[in-house]
Amino acid sequence: MPLDGLFTHAIVHELNSLIVGGRITKVHQPYSNEIVLVVRNNGQNYPLLLSAHPSYSRAQITHIPYENPQTAPNFVMFLRRYLEGAKLQKIEQIENDRIINFYVNARDELGDIQPIRLTLEMMGRHSNLFLVREKDSRILELIKHVPADQNRVRSLVPGATYVLPPAQNLKNPFTAGIDSLAQMILDMSYKDWAKHIQTTYQGFGRESAESLARTINQDGDHLAHAREWLTRFDNLAPTLFTSDKGALTYSAFNWLQDSVTQESFPTLGEMLDAYYIGKAERERVNQQAGTLVRVVKNELKKNITKRKKLLKTLDEAENANDLKIKGDLLITYPHLVHKGMTTVKIENYYDNNNLLDIALDPKLDGLKNAEKYFNKYRKLRTAVDYVNKQLSLTDNEIDYFNNIMAQLDVASPKDVEDIRIELTAEGYLRANKKNKQKPKVSKPDKFESSDGTLIEVGKNNLQNERLSLKQADRRDIWLHVQKIPGSHVIIHSATPSDDTLLEAAKLAAYYSKARDSANVPVDYLPAGKLRKPNGSKPGFVIFEGQQTLYVTPDATLVSQLKVKK
Repeated sequence: MPLDGLFTHAIVHELNSLIVGGRITKVHQPYSNEIVLVVRNNGQNYPLLLSAHPSYSRAQITHIPYENPQTAPNFVMFLRRYLEGAKLQKIEQIENDRIINFYVNARDELGDIQPIRLTLEMMGRHSNLFLVREKDSRILELIKHVPADQNRVRSLVPGATYVLPPAQNLKNPFTAGIDSLAQMILDMSYKDWAKHIQTTYQGFGRESAESLARTINQDGDHLAHAREWLTRFDNLAPTLFTSDKGALTYSAFNWLQDSVTQESFPTLGEMLDAYYIGKAERERVNQQAGTLVRVVKNELKKNITKRKKLLKTLDEAENANDLKIKGDLLITYPHLVHKGMTTVKIENYYDNNNLLDIALDPKLDGLKNAEKYFNKYRKLRTAVDYVNKQLSLTDNEIDYFNNIMAQLDVASPKDVEDIRIELTAEGYLRANKKNKQKPKVSKPDKFESSDGTLIEVGKNNLQNERLSLKQADRRDIWLHVQKIPGSHVIIHSATPSDDTLLEAAKLAAYYSKARDSANVPVDYLPAGKLRKPNGSKPGFVIFEGQQTLYVTPDATLVSQLKVKK
């Protein structure tokens, strides 16, 4: 189902049961349109994600790892001033709309308590998050400032009075009831039911309306079916559906829906994590890595073009002897050439005196043309060693940037910054002189095999180098896909079980450019056998004496083995 008013009702119900009465201990803004409030309640920390993302706006308890930027954005600094240490008093939904209010009692500069609320509007590209002073509805700050010329209906800037979005004048099914609706639509044709539900009642997305219509159409007491369906939004059974084409949808309970598989979750937050971990994470990476992708693609294009030119030079060098022969013939028979001629035919005494066509510079005589051929011959001969060296360096650059592209394909948002640090250190990106803080490299992803053995996966070159060459014990088992860009994987055991070795190989295959392939070769050996050549790029190692496994990547296994933070 979409995140409509009904699902928002379910979210508010869950959040009220989990975090109301808790204290906000930390406020983070890991992404531009999203904040995380860490709420401690009943001895447990609950990371509350409030997202005003244009495509993935939502509120949920999340356990997806995130990394905060080194410099905190202004908005989160403002929130910390008012919210850290404050108690979460209540959470309310506005009617059955996609608007949630989070109420806290904060202290002002004088230490006096003042009611504050966070208002999250989940309205697609109009989504926003407001910090509002309750006594006069003044907007203290908001995550997206909207100029007046972009929104003439209400003012969305600090200092303005908070006004709700224009109302739709539809009925709230939780207060108005659905008895009349159930009776009314039974008199209509079935194909019109969902549309009528949406135009009469607030907060119904298309899928929700179709689900209620199917429910009312069941045999038995139609009104009882409708009432029971509505109460399920307070009696949650979060369910993730997978279609025959692999598309994911979700609902607050397992309603009647065509799907290949259904997976149940204990909470809405865990279900939303499973649904969004691919979608939202990929979008975040795309936003953060846009500049990096352009730089890497430009470098790849530049080096591929350079390689073609170098190969062309080598091809020409292979014909260098032809240039020498032409020079010899011209210097032997200079009298056959006169200025103004563009070609000449001369008997080639290197080839049974067969006539050879020789192109000429019409501005030069025979001896000067011969000299020109000899000069070109000498340049090509002396260029071969240089070209071969450049070709080797260019091939290394192409491999390096292909590896970076593969890392960006599987990167999480925390990995993007590591790749940025690496490209800056290697001179491909300009350093930010304003940021004088020492870059902090994120930690590798942790997994636990089915028998409890720790497995770590480096997601970028800086993580790979630190994991494989500095942190791993020399007896730990190192894995990497064979001759394909991918992650370094370390099994923290000298004698892993066959199952652990197989699972680690599948992780190595999944976090590589071969993640969509089958029967992927994965090399493994003790980490102590790895060597790093002098002057090589970060994460580059050489080795010998490896063994090889053939595995097929398994996304489900990756999710099962990943250690939840």
